[in-house]
Amino acid sequence: MTQKPLWQWTAKEISTATRENAVNVTDVVDAVIERMDRINPRLNAVVENLSSQAREHARTLDNTTNPKGPLHGVPITIKINVDQIDHATSNGVPAFKDLIADQDAPIVRNLVQAGAVVIGRTNTPEFSFRAETENPLYGRTHNPWGDHVSPGGSSGGAGSAVMAGIGALAHGNDIGGSLRFPASANGAFTVKPGLGRIPAWNPSQKSTERGLLAQLMSVQGLISRTASDLSLAMPCAIKGDVRDPFHVPFPWDGEKLETPIKVAYCPDDFGFGLHPEVKNALHCASMALDDAGFIIEDVNIPLARECGDVGFRALMGEVKALMGDDIETFGSDVIRAIFDEYHQQFPPYEGTELLRMMAQRTYFARQWSLFLDEYPLVLTPFLLTPFFHPNRDTEGTEGTQEVLGHAHWSFIFNFTGLPAGNLPTHVAELPNGPQPIGVQIAGRRWREDLIVQAMHAIEIRKPSVCDVLWARMNKALKDR
Repeated sequence: MTQKPLWQWTAKEISTATRENAVNVTDVVDAVIERMDRINPRLNAVVENLSSQAREHARTLDNTTNPKGPLHGVPITIKINVDQIDHATSNGVPAFKDLIADQDAPIVRNLVQAGAVVIGRTNTPEFSFRAETENPLYGRTHNPWGDHVSPGGSSGGAGSAVMAGIGALAHGNDIGGSLRFPASANGAFTVKPGLGRIPAWNPSQKSTERGLLAQLMSVQGLISRTASDLSLAMPCAIKGDVRDPFHVPFPWDGEKLETPIKVAYCPDDFGFGLHPEVKNALHCASMALDDAGFIIEDVNIPLARECGDVGFRALMGEVKALMGDDIETFGSDVIRAIFDEYHQQFPPYEGTELLRMMAQRTYFARQWSLFLDEYPLVLTPFLLTPFFHPNRDTEGTEGTQEVLGHAHWSFIFNFTGLPAGNLPTHVAELPNGPQPIGVQIAGRRWREDLIVQAMHAIEIRKPSVCDVLWARMNKALKDR
């Protein structure tokens, strides 16, 4: 087996070794907990330490004679906005700190039933509605690359943790980019599933359901350090659950497509400008895909900016109508000011206009379906610039413009319900310090498997950013 420290092992390596009894689950979990104890005080990525129950679960798995699941012994984290039995679903809001779940959400149940071991719960911003991770309940999460770059949000605790070696997989979710922002910021891999792919529901909601757009745009997912780990874990995550009546019971592996597969290369900057390092990332990804046998074609997608604009403004309209009172009553001054700025830059649709724009969602989705019929995959930027510094979204119009104004390529795929993955291509040495730069690959509905395959084709042709990150972290630890 590999000579790397156990905390550096991938989910695939851990699962293979523990299923074959080459390594004890207890040893893996102990190593990851030791890593967490050493570096989490600096990162504040995990805000609820579940070491005791993780070690007990590990011992149980080591003693089991039952069939071993695909994620047997893999340490994972769960985001604090999803129900985990006997733990608070606080969503980063002090008023919700005692909202204790009496059941596991479907994603938690699926991962644990597959053999995963939950070692902690990760941080999120208030109401999970920022591309940053800070809240009055648990404070700020830091990026393992350093304080010159935000950890992203809202799954910032998840992205920071998994890249720092606190678990091989991290659960997160995404309504406008909340898996892909932290993946981009920290140098991780993720695939935002399409609508209905992973069953979703928080039992603590009781009879209160989310708004229709939130149901259509929000998805559960995973953040990892490799595309291969997504291939391993996502089939476990998509297992059906009767509590989600709109779950789509498709297998992970879709039909085999004729090769070579065409990839639409879309570097559109919507008039904002594209940073040279983002151009470099797109070039790296396109060259790797070309080398892997994909056909890359430069394509200008019509209505892309309009789709992103309409989607986010419609979501803001629903949030204002259904969550506005809660944000005003329970939110901090910071989150209220941020929403004021959101509303200035993305004026919420209201009343009949909101209903009309929600109806337009089908029009945009149809146009994308027609486009993806010719091009099964689409290569785009995620952000148009390298990732922003912490709290950039609190710096008025200019700050919010950099954080969300450059993120249309994110909103498009939530509004249309299409899958989209993020991965790093390289580490850029920028004036403020090094940071990973990545790209986004979107694809046909329910073809997350195809996206992950494309990400893997890029991954094996590029050096791992983990080696750069861990060397940097080790130096920082020694210099203390």
